[in-house]
Amino acid sequence: MDARASTLLALLLTGIAPAVEAAPAPPQPIAVSQIQPAVERLQQWYVPETGLWSTGGWWNAPNSLTVLVDYSRVARTDAYLPAIAQVFEKNSSKDFLNGWYDDEGWWALAWIDAYDLTGKPEYLTMARTLFDDMIGGWDSTCGGGIWQLRKRVYKNAIANELFLSVAAHLAKRTSDPALRGEYVRWAEREWTWFQHSGMIEPNHLISDGLKNCRNKHGREWSYNQGVILGGLAELSRVPGARADLKAARQTANAAIQKLSDANGILHDVCEPKCNGDGTQFKGIFLRNLRELEAVAPSRRYTRFIDANSASILKNDQSGDHAFGQVWSGPPSVPNAVAQTSAIDALVAALMLESYEPN
Repeated sequence: MDARASTLLALLLTGIAPAVEAAPAPPQPIAVSQIQPAVERLQQWYVPETGLWSTGGWWNAPNSLTVLVDYSRVARTDAYLPAIAQVFEKNSSKDFLNGWYDDEGWWALAWIDAYDLTGKPEYLTMARTLFDDMIGGWDSTCGGGIWQLRKRVYKNAIANELFLSVAAHLAKRTSDPALRGEYVRWAEREWTWFQHSGMIEPNHLISDGLKNCRNKHGREWSYNQGVILGGLAELSRVPGARADLKAARQTANAAIQKLSDANGILHDVCEPKCNGDGTQFKGIFLRNLRELEAVAPSRRYTRFIDANSASILKNDQSGDHAFGQVWSGPPSVPNAVAQTSAIDALVAALMLESYEPN
């Protein structure tokens, strides 16, 4: 017996043993009561006169709307239904069109989500109107795909991921076989093009977009890794549709591995000085990762969502329940965008425990 073993045996015989380091305790389950004050804080930025959130931009608004809808669903509350209706009332006169196809995609997904919550047909009709306009962004340049905006200067990942996701979501909610088939064809056509566009890097992360129809190897933002997950997950729920969940899992796994710190907390490279766009990205990833987890369960995904939500509550929350953009902390100057992104993550964790989508 070596000296170290002899010493340990002696300590055990005398009843004195060295402390054994315990494994880290898993994060405690998220409760509605932990999210409610954060949602109330978000609504302090809501402006009833405009149906939008101050300190956020036009495309951030449908993401704030989405977290309001998702929180209402999982918390089983109707307290925010008037605000949801007001967003529609104040901004629907121009069908939420502004010349940017990616913005239209965010609004379409938000209104589909609101339709699922409320059953109001006008919300689904608006989403269909937005998708019809997005189709106009598709042409043969670069072999297909939609442009980011009507001026046709950039084909990028996010616009095309949103196009796929909206098509898949509409297909799932369309009873007419012919129309459902049309949405499925667009989603599958988009995915076929996207796979061969060059924007999916060899490491399975998705870069920002194309230049002269070639991957410009731009930054691999977290939301680009996320939206495709939700789109393919939703497509897999449509009977007869072809959805590449293997590719979705590859991208999800790559993002978790490559965009996280040593503690498994998600970051975008712009932190801690992200603008109003970059600050939104991470919550979108968590929201869509949860959608993938629902159809392709993985403990890796649940642990990742739980770890990030726990860090937000512990390290990135100020005394007034506001959150900053860096989820590992410390809290920074709050705004509606950072608040929305963090709530997205918290609601994703809560949904893991208490809600399964349609």
